[in-house]
Amino acid sequence: MTFARKLCAIALSLSLTAPLLSGAVTTAQADAPAKQAFGSVKLPNVSTPESYGFYSKGCISGAVALPVDGQNWQVMRLSRNRNWGHPNLIALLEKLSRDAAKTGWNGLLVGDISQPRGGPMLTGHASHQVGLDADIWLTPMPNRRFTNQEREDVSAVSMLQPNSLYVDQKKWTASRTALLKHAASYPQVERLFVHPGIKKQLCETVSGDRSWLAKVRPYWGHFYHFHVRLRCQAGSPDCKPQEPTGKDDGCGKSLDWWFTDEPWKPAKPAKPGEKPKPPKVMMVSQLPSACAALLNAPTPASVKDVTYGLKSTGNEAETFAPAQVPAFAAPVPPASIPLPAQKP
Repeated sequence: MTFARKLCAIALSLSLTAPLLSGAVTTAQADAPAKQAFGSVKLPNVSTPESYGFYSKGCISGAVALPVDGQNWQVMRLSRNRNWGHPNLIALLEKLSRDAAKTGWNGLLVGDISQPRGGPMLTGHASHQVGLDADIWLTPMPNRRFTNQEREDVSAVSMLQPNSLYVDQKKWTASRTALLKHAASYPQVERLFVHPGIKKQLCETVSGDRSWLAKVRPYWGHFYHFHVRLRCQAGSPDCKPQEPTGKDDGCGKSLDWWFTDEPWKPAKPAKPGEKPKPPKVMMVSQLPSACAALLNAPTPASVKDVTYGLKSTGNEAETFAPAQVPAFAAPVPPASIPLPAQKP
């Protein structure tokens, strides 16, 4: 039985006793901060996959886990428990790891994907909420397996020159360009986010077919990883799509703007002397209505039942059991390049 059919069979058996999103939602849950509510959930529900809402305001039903180790990948920062996503995204990451290996990339180091049921995260991201976003490090996988502790401690490498918006030519390689091209080539990929300096590097060096550059978008913070975003998938009528990127390669005025002072200025206070107001906390009640009910949906019997491609040997549930999610410090760029609070 294929993994998809197995997952559907488990979902069907659960639906006989508990409808997918029939859990009663209490007033306390609806009024709870969404990042705490979704950040405390350790496992997904079992159902056919469906994304609700927008990338930065939604949730996902029926997410599956990317195994922490594959032939051509390793998942980093295991304690965050963010290796969950739509099965189509997880399958794409597995394919990207194989395709990239053919052109000299040693393997993927996978960062944050989504929480088990999506939703706002306790720390670090504004998006990654509907199971269709994933971060891939621009550092290749080493020729050994990291220990769990190393996966927490090893630092990703910035591709930029110190205190600069521009790529360090000693760090950038043709294999990194090839990796981004592979990711952009898949029809279901809608966007890739990279640092403006990396976008500029691509604009100045890519020859021949440049059509894939239209999917590569400059954005704050992506100097040590790139961000893969899938379009809304079939079977998710309540997923809100983003505007299409169009065919422009993005190497003109829109890119030039990032190399002016304007995007890097700190936010101004409403009045002189006042501190900038902290961002508003999103409540569960502000998410699509399905998300509140999703918090009470049934959980699987074990992690192996919802881990993509995992074969049952009896030990996986213990091996892949998610750890507690601690607070963590997100990497920051040089002080001369302030990073806005909201990141994708």
